[in-house]
Formats: sequence, C-alpha cells, structure tokens
Amino acid sequence: MEKKIGKQGYRETTSRTTTWSGIELKESYGPEDIKGFDYKKELGDPGQYPYTRGIYPNMYRGKLWTRRQPWGFGTPEDTNKQMKYLIEHGNTGLMVFRDQPTMHGLDSDHPLSRGEVGVSGVPLATLKDMEDLMAGIPLDKVSSTLLCASIVSPVILAQYIAVANKRGITLDKLRGTISNDPIMSYMCYSKEVNPPELGIKIWGDLVEYCAEYMPLWHAAYVSSCYNMRDYGLDAPQEVAFGLKIACSFIDGALRRGMDIDNVAKRMSFYCNAGIDIFEEVAKFRAMRRMWAKMLREKYGAKDPGTLKFKFAVQCSGHSLVPQQPLNNIARTSFETLGAVLSGAQSIFTTTFVEPICLATKEAQRNALGIQGIIAHETGVAAVADPLGGSYYVENLTNKIEEKATAIMNDVDKQGGFVAALINGWVEEKIDNGNLRYQQEIENGERLIVGVNYMTIPPEDDMDTPGGVLEIPPETEERQLARFKKVKESRNYEDVKSSIKNLREAAKKGENENLMPHIIKAVESMATVEEIMGTIRNAYGYTWDPWDYRQSPFENE
Repeated sequence: MEKKIGKQGYRETTSRTTTWSGIELKESYGPEDIKGFDYKKELGDPGQYPYTRGIYPNMYRGKLWTRRQPWGFGTPEDTNKQMKYLIEHGNTGLMVFRDQPTMHGLDSDHPLSRGEVGVSGVPLATLKDMEDLMAGIPLDKVSSTLLCASIVSPVILAQYIAVANKRGITLDKLRGTISNDPIMSYMCYSKEVNPPELGIKIWGDLVEYCAEYMPLWHAAYVSSCYNMRDYGLDAPQEVAFGLKIACSFIDGALRRGMDIDNVAKRMSFYCNAGIDIFEEVAKFRAMRRMWAKMLREKYGAKDPGTLKFKFAVQCSGHSLVPQQPLNNIARTSFETLGAVLSGAQSIFTTTFVEPICLATKEAQRNALGIQGIIAHETGVAAVADPLGGSYYVENLTNKIEEKATAIMNDVDKQGGFVAALINGWVEEKIDNGNLRYQQEIENGERLIVGVNYMTIPPEDDMDTPGGVLEIPPETEERQLARFKKVKESRNYEDVKSSIKNLREAAKKGENENLMPHIIKAVESMATVEEIMGTIRNAYGYTWDPWDYRQSPFENE
C-alpha cells in the first residue's frame, strides 16, 4: 500500500484505480473483456443503428461540431455586442444566458429582481429586450440557443418568434434550441416557479407548436444532464436520469395524442463533459445506444432521425477551481477533447475563470482557441469514433449501460422520475454523490491540483489573467429605465385583450396549446411576469410565486 505523503510529494503510482464514478478498472483489457460481443447489434458502423459509434457516417468530416460559447450580462444592447464579438472570434452558433429575474418569470422592476438584473445573464422582460438583443443578427442564417431552462421558456421563444415575424422571416427558416426543461428548473432552481405538472404541459405546448411550424428548431430539450452531474451525480446516474426525464416529457406529449417521431425527432440533450476522458467517451457512447434502443423498442419510433441521440456538451464547471486558475485551461481542454472523441454535436468550452467571475473577453477567446486547436491541429476530428474497438472503451461502455439501466429500473420502482423527484429520492442520490465527492477530496483519494495536491500559498497564487469581470453598477438602472419606457408607451388596451385571451385559453386545460396566445401577448408588449402570472393563475397557482405582487388585470 502506498505510503501517505504530503500535498507536494512526488507520487510514483496513480492515486486511483477506478473511474471518477467509482467503476473498478483492471490493469489492462483484452479480447476476453468483450467476449461474445456482437458488432452489428451492439455497435454498428458510424451512422448506423444503434448509433453507438456516432449518428453520422462521416461525423466531423461532414460538419464540425457547433462552437457555441455563451455570453450574456448587462442590458440587451450590451449582450448584443458580446455575441457579435464571439462570432468575430470563431463562434459558429449563438447561446444566450438570461438573468435570474427572467428565469423566474419576474419583471426587471420586481422587488426580488433588485441586484440581479443583468448580472448572470441578459434581462428579457419584453419583446423590446429581444429586439435589441438580436439587432443586426440574421435569424434565418444563424443557429441560436436560448438558455432559459424553466417554465418561462415559451415566453422567451415567443419573443424570438415575434422578432422573426416583424422581420418577415418565416418560422421554418429558424434554427436553434430553446432550453425547455422545467424538471431541471424545479430540481435545480426554484420549486415555487416550476411546478412539474404545469412544466410538462408547457413543454408539450412548445414541442407541439415547433413540430408544426418550426421543423429546424429543437424544442424538446433535456438540460438536466449537465446540472445534475455538476450537482453530484456520477456518469451512470447522469445517463439514467437524463433518459428518464426524457421519458417523462415524451409520455406527457403522447398523452396529448402526438406522434412519437414528431415528439422525439427534434429532441436534444445538454450534457456534462467531465475530466475522466475514457469514462466520458464511454458514457456518451452508451447513452447514444440506449436512446436508440429505447425509442425503437419501447416507443416504436420509425424515423431514423428520431433514433439519433443529439447532444450538446458543456465542460464541467464543477471540475474547475479558483486556485491556480490557468490549470483550468488544461482541464477544459481535456474535457473538450473527450466531447469531440464522443461525437458531440455542439460544444461549450467552459472558460478558465468560471469559478471566479463571469467570462472575460480573454477567457472567451481562449475557450474558442481550445476548440480550434482540437478541430484543426490534433487530428482527432478526422475519423468517426476513433476510440471504437478499444477493449477498454467497449468494456467501459457496456458497464455504464448496465449500471444506467439498473438505475432506470430503480426510477420506475419509484413511480417514474417526477414521482422520484417529488418524494425526495432524486435529491437523496444527489446529496450522497456530493458527500462522497467531498470525502474523497478530504481523504486524498481524489487529487485535485491546487486544492489538495501541488498546492501553493494563497499569496503566491497569481492574479487572474485578463482580470475579473464586474458588472457596471449603472446597468440595472439603465435596464429599469428601458423597461419603464416600454410599459409607458405600449397600448394598454391591447395588452389587456391579449392577456384575457391567454387566460381563457389556459383555463381550457391540457389540450389547448398556449403558444399562439403567448406570441400574441408578447407582440402586444405584455411582460414576462404578466404572461407567466396569467398562466399560473389559470392553473390555480399564485400570480407571483413569492406573493409580492398581484395580478393587475384581476378587475378588468
């Protein structure tokens, strides 16, 4: 047994003989580790069912992954400049963060919004905000990801649609994704804002609407994979919980009478890329195979496009530390490499300042540079599934599938994912994972450079290159002035009429799609709080989740 040594000591052997998820590893792997393995059944060629080796035959020879570095802080005009900067420096797709008030369905002037407006994202309280955010950006030529990840998602997409309508762009030309995952928001952000039953109904409205009018848009979205992994789950749990959340959404849509191929063909996942490269590659290969089998065998999907597991990746924010921040560049480089080796469709390389502040210009350029180096200098994008056939990778892929399948069966025993979430079972798994992670750091089983290994005195730690981004204090006042001007200049009778129509539609229940009514409300300049409050009231919830404000339309 290796003798315990200090934080700076040289170690002659690896500190760990398991994956980061605790899967025991042998010293080496050979043919006996994949004995009886059926290539055609379990792997297949790239682009062939069950898509273990990738969803396209030529993968990145045909098209590289989308480089989608997100940004968003300050006013909509500020973020518009940030997005154009990223496009100039290599972004091939847009990704926009919303601020906390918007995500919680609150207007910029709500009492709880104070101090949060434009801080961790852009405020999108009205159509005017979206217009200024997208000024000068050709919506019919760029793929956009609108990160909302809450029950407010239909309002944000409605704003985007309304901007396209005003420009005369038909909806079938719009490409992108709305982070439409109310279950993740219930679990990770606010249970008051995101009741899961209403969330699933809203999810279905978005998917149904986009299936009919926006064939190039991903409205069926599962972002829980990323957040839950960063919150404490291991790789098999990330796979299992992500797929079971997808099942919850799919089942809700099928109850509405939708066709499985219309529901799932444009479904995509937002996943976490950790630093254990081989485990991450095996994880995504297993998830791709499990999705294809589940959609064909359980749901009877026929369209090959439905069976293809499409996923975006963000490098794990949880893996990055504020100590010796330049080391985070190495961490995100390895995580991005793992995502590429896995066959991701879109990649967000988390910036090295993630544990310290919002991304700076220098950090964003570095992240885009990492993707450019991997794409064009390393050679790993030249071949589809370059690790396929490795005894180790194939064995690990099988093990993750086995473990994830067992976890999915456990979820079913709880009555499905929503039931497991409400009764606390999911939260218990996350808490256990966090506890295990912290214990491994404290006992030295998990070594992290700068934290419990190869540390340096805090006074010797260098300043963050490029400085620390701070939001200008006048940002909130500028947004509040913009918001006030919109409310004062709008036609209030039009707002009242659109809100009344939305309320009546919402009261009709499950089978009434609210998206057309939300779009009309947005076009009348109704605010995000007015729209979401109206929907909440119609479904028996309070207008304001925290009861600070009441509906201004109750007596009209």
